[in-house]
Amino acid sequence: MSTPPGPQDGRLDASLSAIMSKRRQVINLAYRLLGSLADAEDVVQETYARWYAMSPQQQEDIESPGAWLTKVAGRICLDLLGSARARRESYVGEWIPEPLPDRTEWISGRSDGTAVDPADRVTLDESINMAFLVVLESMTPAERVAFILHDVFRYSFAEVAEIVGRTPAPCRQLASSARRRIRTSRAPATPTAQRAEIVKEFKEAWAAKDIQALIGLLDPDATAIADGGGLVDAMLRPLGGSEQIARYLVDLASRAPDLTILQRTVNGQPGLALQLDDVTVAVMAFDVAGDRITHIWAVRNPDKLRPWTTG
Repeated sequence: MSTPPGPQDGRLDASLSAIMSKRRQVINLAYRLLGSLADAEDVVQETYARWYAMSPQQQEDIESPGAWLTKVAGRICLDLLGSARARRESYVGEWIPEPLPDRTEWISGRSDGTAVDPADRVTLDESINMAFLVVLESMTPAERVAFILHDVFRYSFAEVAEIVGRTPAPCRQLASSARRRIRTSRAPATPTAQRAEIVKEFKEAWAAKDIQALIGLLDPDATAIADGGGLVDAMLRPLGGSEQIARYLVDLASRAPDLTILQRTVNGQPGLALQLDDVTVAVMAFDVAGDRITHIWAVRNPDKLRPWTTG
């Protein structure tokens, strides 16, 4: 005969529900800090493993489980960011943050066949677009953590200080320094509808192999960067200049006649997904200033395309 649930069981259920409800916030924080969904998922697992390693009494003694989870995840990310630069030195070619699809395009499955909980998905907003994430990559680990926690997630500098291991005043300076980097790198915002139209015209010109039309859509000083991770063919160095980029793209289209170019939302902004035999083989993100494309980021590393492909 089963024992009917008592008051203690109710408290445990409420505690479990409260802890699991923070999962989305933790993965959102970790992705913004690391630029990698795979690493963010590892951080979530490690954070929750540390929670469940504690005794029920230790868990009960924590006044705010959500704040505890954020603090632990932030510290794990800080450690990972500290070692990431060394790992990137051995990375083949350029490293680009992992691109994320719009929630309506997210493949609902993992390689092991298990379902993806919608709460695990990353919320797309201004702090997740590719241009923003690329600037974050130029920051020191402490700058990045202080800025994301304070400016994006609205934690006080006293709370940030606990995670970064410094006093509030230096954390304020770190966030201020990061803010200056963001301001310096940002061009005046182009409305999303206009960006989408420019990306559409780019797609059509590329499909038509129209070099002059592509050159007209690209800023004269535009740059294109590809990330193959050494796993697939990709240019190892950035391309600069509208004509060089346009000729490269037309040559690529000529060598892959079966390539399908689709308009997609990439990290909350208009982008493209490239498919061969219905399999996504590359995802492209764009930065636009006025009516010209200034940056193209093309991710070809298959390890970074998991949310775009079936398991």
